[in-house]
Amino acid sequence: MVSRPLVRYLLDNGFHVTVASRTVSKAEALVEGHPNGEAIPLNVKDEEKLEQLISEADLSVSLLPYVYHPKVARYCIKHRKHMVTTSYVSDEMKSLDGQAREAGVLLLNEIGLDPGIDHMSAMRIIHDVQNRGGRIASFQSCCGALPAHQSNTNPFGYKFSWAPRGVLLASRNSARFRKDGRLVEIPGEELFEHYDIKTVPGVGDFENYPNRNSVPYADLYGITDADTVYRGTFRFTGWSETMRGLAKLGYLDDTERPDLQGKTYRQVLREIVGDGDCMACSLASYLGVPPYAAVVKRLEWLELTSDDPVPEDAKSMLDLLASKMFKKLALQEGDIDMCVLFHEFIAEFPDGRKEYITSTLVDYGQPDGDTAIARTVSLPAAIAVRMILEGKISLTGVYIPVVPEIYEPVLDELENMGIRCVEKTTSL
Repeated sequence: MVSRPLVRYLLDNGFHVTVASRTVSKAEALVEGHPNGEAIPLNVKDEEKLEQLISEADLSVSLLPYVYHPKVARYCIKHRKHMVTTSYVSDEMKSLDGQAREAGVLLLNEIGLDPGIDHMSAMRIIHDVQNRGGRIASFQSCCGALPAHQSNTNPFGYKFSWAPRGVLLASRNSARFRKDGRLVEIPGEELFEHYDIKTVPGVGDFENYPNRNSVPYADLYGITDADTVYRGTFRFTGWSETMRGLAKLGYLDDTERPDLQGKTYRQVLREIVGDGDCMACSLASYLGVPPYAAVVKRLEWLELTSDDPVPEDAKSMLDLLASKMFKKLALQEGDIDMCVLFHEFIAEFPDGRKEYITSTLVDYGQPDGDTAIARTVSLPAAIAVRMILEGKISLTGVYIPVVPEIYEPVLDELENMGIRCVEKTTSL
């Protein structure tokens, strides 16, 4: 759902690109008959074919589910090929750093939007403050991929511009961050109880809840003495309450459930909330809210109370939810999505001066064209691929884009393509 701009950028810049997908028609749609492009079928579990393709290329871009990245990376190391992904660095990927250096290859990860542009735009400001003799006392960063205001036309305030299952799995993550010098830890089941409202000037008000583990970024960003280090996710208001309800009902559980088959959505829900004459009343009672509460109305709108049969390929409660959400929360023809990234820094200097610095990125999709999430995720990766292949990035090992050698040229080219972070500094 996000790969088209990357493929087109590389094709249009003279590179030969082989696009491999389990469904070859999807690969063909990305290549669109370009003379530099080739579309082939590939099931990533076909180890022999996967290794052959990697060995024949100069660089592999993995936009597979993140669990497959280490497999691709190992073949890249074996055949001394570079690799680029837009996913977070897993412990398994991190463990390959020494082997990658020994093989002389770069495994560049987290070069998308979040993670990606967030790292690069933050590091540009952090390094500037440090070069001026200051320190970062507080760093807060929030990002969201959302429908644009004019396309925000459903009760959830959300439409899927990337894989629904990925969105839902991310909703189960626990969170850790540093706030005013103390460590805050939030278990995954309580994630949506810990949100606040953040105003992004000129864009609007959003719910903001913590995103994964922010603590390691103090080291990664070189701001170990910062009192606050926080990374969060933006959603339109109402999302957290609804997701908290879905979590309580068990819809975020991906445990395999063979007993789901042959049932309807209503039957599945009744088994959770109890049998009663009024489904909305039973649901509201289970969630501890009145029957007229917005969360109840949203779940009814999502058709979780319907007599629709459970999809044949649904193996878990999470699959049930993803199936309905993909249908009801899909981007429609003519819809426009929006990516919002907002950094806030407090910088302190030896002479006592303090600065409040913000960096704001707002990007909109093109009607019936590339989405904003596709552009902002895949174009940074595409630019990095070009720079690696042209020898402008000569690093080896496992990296994320927090060094000037990577972030400066990528941000500069993104700005030329209309993807720009607007920075503002105010004296405190």
